[in-house]
Amino acid sequence: MKNGNAWFLKFFVGIVLAVAIPVLCHDVASAAATDPVVVIKDAVDEIISILQDEKLGVPNRKAERKSRVVTIVEKKFDFREMSMRTLAKHWQERSPEEQDRFVFLFKTLLENTYIAKIETYSGEKVVFKKSALQGNKAIVYSELVRKNVETPVNYKLKNSDDRWMVYDVEVEGVSLVNNYRTQFASILDKENFAGLLARLEEKVKKGAVE
Repeated sequence: MKNGNAWFLKFFVGIVLAVAIPVLCHDVASAAATDPVVVIKDAVDEIISILQDEKLGVPNRKAERKSRVVTIVEKKFDFREMSMRTLAKHWQERSPEEQDRFVFLFKTLLENTYIAKIETYSGEKVVFKKSALQGNKAIVYSELVRKNVETPVNYKLKNSDDRWMVYDVEVEGVSLVNNYRTQFASILDKENFAGLLARLEEKVKKGAVE
C-alpha cells in the first residue's frame, strides 16, 4: 500500500481546493442547481472561512479545522460508491457488515492521509472548464493552477435521489479509485479480506502515510 507518489498529495489537495476556492468560469453562477459543477462549488464560502480563520490556524485547533473541512467534504463525496468501485468484484463477496467496515476504514484513511494536507494551501486557484453529462453520470473538467503550472483535475459524479455526489477524481489522468483498486487487488491476491482490513486498521490507527 505504498501511496507516497507526489501526485497523491496534489490529488487530495486538489479535491479540497476545488471545493474551497471560487470557481473562475464565468457561466457557473448562472448554472442550474442540478448542474454537477454547482455541487463542487456549493461549499465555497464555508471552507474559505475555515481556511481564513486565524483562530483555527493555531496548533491546538488544527484538528478542529480539519474536522470542519472533512464534514463539508463528506457531504459532496460518496465514499460508499468509491469503496464499491475500489473493491470491484470483491465487494459483492463481502457481508453487509464487512462492507460497512471497509467503507469506514477507507474513508478515514483518505481523510487522515490527504485532506489533512490542506495545510499546504498557498493561494492555488481552480478553473472549471466544462462538464459532460451522460444519464446519471457526469464529469467535471477543471485545472488546478499553482505557480503558473496547470494540472488537470477531473471529477466523476453520480446522481442518486436528485443529488450529485463525487465518486472518483482523476489527476493528470490518474484515477484515485483505479490506483487503490490495484493496490487492494494485489493484497487480496496474497491475503484474505480480513488481512486487508487489518492493514487498513493499522494505517488508520497511525493516521499517516507510511
